[in-house]
Amino acid sequence: MYQLRQNVRTQNLLKIFSSKRSMSWLLLTIIIFLILYIASAIVWPDVKILKNQDPNSTAFMEYREGQWGSHNDNKPLRYKWIPLNQISPNVRFAVVVAEDKNFYQHKGFDFVAIKAAIKQDIKEKSFSFGGSTISQQLVKNLYLSPSKNPLRKIREAILTWRIERELSKERILELYLNVVEWGDGIFGIEEAAELYYGKDAASLSLNEATRLAVVLPSPIKYTPIEQSQYVNSRVRFQYDFYNLIDAKNRSQSNTDK
Repeated sequence: MYQLRQNVRTQNLLKIFSSKRSMSWLLLTIIIFLILYIASAIVWPDVKILKNQDPNSTAFMEYREGQWGSHNDNKPLRYKWIPLNQISPNVRFAVVVAEDKNFYQHKGFDFVAIKAAIKQDIKEKSFSFGGSTISQQLVKNLYLSPSKNPLRKIREAILTWRIERELSKERILELYLNVVEWGDGIFGIEEAAELYYGKDAASLSLNEATRLAVVLPSPIKYTPIEQSQYVNSRVRFQYDFYNLIDAKNRSQSNTDK
């Protein structure tokens, strides 16, 4: 009887040991996978090709089409590429002011905006990971899913650093204005200009460009042509900032004289 109990105890210990070993191997496998997943962003995808090659599609376009497919919705995706010199300077100005005021000064990350976003997250007890720059948003559109999990954000940071090293600011802005979503399945400034204002992107006025810029954070919920409180208040805020920029430029001009 004693020997039987000893055998049972030994078998139980072996099972526990085997279970712990299996868990250790599983944990190690997961850790290795996560490391490789993050590290792969250092070499892949090849961002250098974006210097001279315009993307035919993006990860976010494929995501949107996947959403439609899951609901048996076969609506067409609208996307038309145009070079930066065919986009109104009003658009370039309005989008940079609305989305990333320090675009031409930072190297992909606006740490002041990130700090402010973190403070807002703490205040609202949420984790929205705000404060993204145009460069970060471009990476998200080109290569990643809309998920906001920390692993994706790490890959986003690595790819943003790589894009900033390889591409000029003008090229980054050109890519962004062409691939960003401006409505359900409406990608790029040319399609947005034609849909909402019946004109090409080169002809957009400052007011039209401003209204297009302010809906970028929620391009499906809001449209530039609607007269909602949200859109109109953001437009007024934009013009207040334009006035500040004009005043600063005039002051600088007087100083230089």
